[in-house]
Amino acid sequence: MKILVVEDEEKIARALQRGLEQERFSVEITLDGAAGLAAAEADEYDVIILDRMLPEMDGMDVCRQLRDGGNKTPILMLTAKDQVRDRVAGLNAGADDYLVKPFAFEELLARLHALLRRPNQATDVVLKIADLELDPTSFTAKRAGKLIKLSAKEFALLEYLMRNEGQVLSKEKIIDHVWEYDADVLPNNVEVFIGYLRRKIDQPFSGPDLIHTARGFGYSVGAEGE
Repeated sequence: MKILVVEDEEKIARALQRGLEQERFSVEITLDGAAGLAAAEADEYDVIILDRMLPEMDGMDVCRQLRDGGNKTPILMLTAKDQVRDRVAGLNAGADDYLVKPFAFEELLARLHALLRRPNQATDVVLKIADLELDPTSFTAKRAGKLIKLSAKEFALLEYLMRNEGQVLSKEKIIDHVWEYDADVLPNNVEVFIGYLRRKIDQPFSGPDLIHTARGFGYSVGAEGE
């Protein structure tokens, strides 16, 4: 899962990045509103963590412009303002949730998971394709009821594929979404990890293969090949 953090206090931004990466998220940070808006418009994210008070462009304006442009990515707005009218203003601007500083990281994490479970993101608590199940909350994977041990990167790759069931995802898009934005990753790395998943998800089971290759285009996951 890929998260954009827009926070002008670099110490807070880096702390959020470290904490979220430990929770197996891929995280990109920007330090002002204009850069945050540009990043959100140029790329796809699963959640945006957006500070309200930002240089260059206020967080409220960033939120409004994203919504006016049709961007439906869930937005968790951070603010030091805890008055009811401030929270209402943030929600009216298009934010999905509102968290007052200072906050416990555990609460932020819980709110992120709640946003990811919302129906408008087409995400369930447990992702299911045929007899394959993936639980993003407990980081467990099962096929035909059998627990499958996955590394953090394998889990992130499988989750991204399952959240885009039936869609062919290019290597470049997979790298951008699953690996950290500043990681030195080659397209062959994707092939290697797809191979790892096949050996764990498909080969040990008698059911149909779920991971498919569209040669020259990318990879998909589904009960039937494209």
